[in-house]
Amino acid sequence: MLEQLGLIGTIRDEEQSPEEPDTESDQEDQPIVLNRKKKFGNQTRGARDFNTDFEFGERDGLNHDDDWVMADVMKQLKNKRTRTTLDQKIDRIRKKRKAEEKSAQSDAAASAGKTEEEDEDEEEDVDQAAGDPEASDDDEEEGEDEDEFDSGDEEILTKSDTLREKECRGRKRKTEEEAPESFYEDASQYDDTLTFDDMNLSRPILKAVTALGFKQPTPIQKACVPVGLLGRDLCACAATGTGKTAAFVLPVLERLVYKPRTSQVTRVLVLVPTRELGIQVHSVARQLAQFTSITTCLAVGGLDLKSQEAALRAGPDVLIATPGRLIDHLHNTPSFELTHIEILILDEADRMLDEYFEEQMKEIIRLCSYNRQTMLFSATMTEEVKDLAAVSLKQPIRIFVNSNTDVAPYLRQEFVRIRPNREGDREAVVAALLTRTFQDHVMCFTQTRKQAHRLHILLGLMGLKVGELHGELSQNQRLENLRRFKDEQIDILVATDVAARGLDIDGVKTVINFTMPSTVKHYVHRVGRTARAGRSGRSVSLVGESERKTLKDVVKSAKNSVKARVLPPEVILKFRDLISKLEKDVEAVMKLEREERELAASEAKLSVAQKRLDGSASCQSQRVWFQTQQERKQSRMSKALQEFDLALRGKKKRDQFLKDGKKKKELTSEERAQFEILKAQMFAERAAKRERRPKRARAMPEDEMPSTAANQKARKGGKKSVFDKELTNTSSKALKHYRAGPSFADRKRLGLDRKRPGGSRFKKK
Repeated sequence: MLEQLGLIGTIRDEEQSPEEPDTESDQEDQPIVLNRKKKFGNQTRGARDFNTDFEFGERDGLNHDDDWVMADVMKQLKNKRTRTTLDQKIDRIRKKRKAEEKSAQSDAAASAGKTEEEDEDEEEDVDQAAGDPEASDDDEEEGEDEDEFDSGDEEILTKSDTLREKECRGRKRKTEEEAPESFYEDASQYDDTLTFDDMNLSRPILKAVTALGFKQPTPIQKACVPVGLLGRDLCACAATGTGKTAAFVLPVLERLVYKPRTSQVTRVLVLVPTRELGIQVHSVARQLAQFTSITTCLAVGGLDLKSQEAALRAGPDVLIATPGRLIDHLHNTPSFELTHIEILILDEADRMLDEYFEEQMKEIIRLCSYNRQTMLFSATMTEEVKDLAAVSLKQPIRIFVNSNTDVAPYLRQEFVRIRPNREGDREAVVAALLTRTFQDHVMCFTQTRKQAHRLHILLGLMGLKVGELHGELSQNQRLENLRRFKDEQIDILVATDVAARGLDIDGVKTVINFTMPSTVKHYVHRVGRTARAGRSGRSVSLVGESERKTLKDVVKSAKNSVKARVLPPEVILKFRDLISKLEKDVEAVMKLEREERELAASEAKLSVAQKRLDGSASCQSQRVWFQTQQERKQSRMSKALQEFDLALRGKKKRDQFLKDGKKKKELTSEERAQFEILKAQMFAERAAKRERRPKRARAMPEDEMPSTAANQKARKGGKKSVFDKELTNTSSKALKHYRAGPSFADRKRLGLDRKRPGGSRFKKK
């Protein structure tokens, strides 16, 4: 039934999941097939399977066409297009390099004197290319790939990788977050037989749930929806890809359906850390509210301000926003305020409460209504979340369906060791993995935007279909790259941690970490992009010597076996040589980008000057922010200097680092990899410093800690020191004793003089 309708049912707990087979052998069972052979080998089969006479019929109804969900977002996009895209620049440089190689080969052949047979073959090739232009393009692409991987190299490149199982040594340590501290009540135990029909949801919402193809609620939904409908504050933690968005959207919509609207005000605020996650939450909320009169609004950066202001003036029921754009509207949009907010939701709560959003979140919570329901959701919980639960939430309920560091149940974790003094091999290892083993539906995470951009160029020059996603791109470029990856127009998406939070992309098979993330929690979020909703997936992380501690923590918290992948040294050497050959092309692409940016900047200045001369420049009022420009600059500078001092251990070393940076303009591959690791270590040290701070006094009674061996020993009545006995004895007898001073027996025992120091009160005659 479901297969005929094209739907995928939710996997129940008792059902078996299509787990990826776990290879026990030392080498992989599947043979290595290079990207070129895979691409050209499948052409005949694809031509045979595809019917050229097939035409798409008309599609009608909301269930079959989801374009209406993104219609509002597409209207707000700023249509600023660059002259050429990065992929076009890469193709241009590749063709130029190919033409230079051909001319060099022809010159060498002419000087050496070719035979007549070879000349005749070349003439036939030219005639064929002139007669069939499509065939010539295919030959060019194939030729390019063949130059990168010669037939002699294929024997080396098709060697299988070695997989070894890493054993978890030592007992698994309990994390501090597993202790139910600072929570009024724990509701992690839920009714496993609960269905959507049993949740007392209204018919329009049940109709939308059915239209989306949901069959059974996930564990986090079974636990959170009943509590959310009661209006209680809650703090929920569940593994990535388990349906947390629907877990807070469903109770919110149900509470809004039957509540009378006396005035057009915003009653629900959902805060998210990234723009892409905001767009995703907005689309889910719109789909679940499609059969009701509930209105939603999206206010994130990168989209049109004027259309957002108009939507906010209309008073939407639900507002999904990022902190920066929300504060902008609060200070600059008339008649928009948060005093009527009844429900505040923080998605990815630990990210929202870290150091980067600290000042903004203080400002938003200050402007929110005091009498509100607050819900916190994340796959990992930190001390900052506990502090907010203690101070801001009222008798919060704790719902931890999974442990704080649990990855998806059907995720296969692999690690590639980077030897000391071999940090420069990281790019070669990633290129080898993407070319030989993991060739499609791959997300590759880097620590910095610069490295993500370089990897995009490098892999594009190798002939792979690549896109990038990070904060330096415009919103239009970010959404376009995400759409192309979802539509399988590109095989690899290179991203920073912007894409590590909450994004639900269907079909991601593999996640590759260029460097290990700064903490285990960041690792959990990154690898959570695959193996979602009961599917299987794989993560491959590159681990250097300085990252071994994070690896040990990951292995200790892993429930399934962890594999160590070993690439043949000859393969890494081949790809390292190829990358060194492509360095000139990478620099040429970056030069083209610089020239285009300078041209665009000069054109923008000219247009502004022209408007001022014409007198058509609009006199718009300056937008206001809750911090002055000087305060923002000082906070950024202090954070940047703090990061450098933590990483480099002192101001003198920081000055030396900056001097060395000015001397060296071009970094080697080893230095680039070291900088990536340095950035991760900076964050890890700052996180460790925050954890070492004294814990804040809780505003509510602490729950009992889980029984440990020390606690059990204390309960049985272990030995106490005399000091502890005297210090903790608060009986009335003890108080009288300490107020009156030493007793007669104590004075006698200690040899104190019983007479007063002044002698007798009455003198003898």
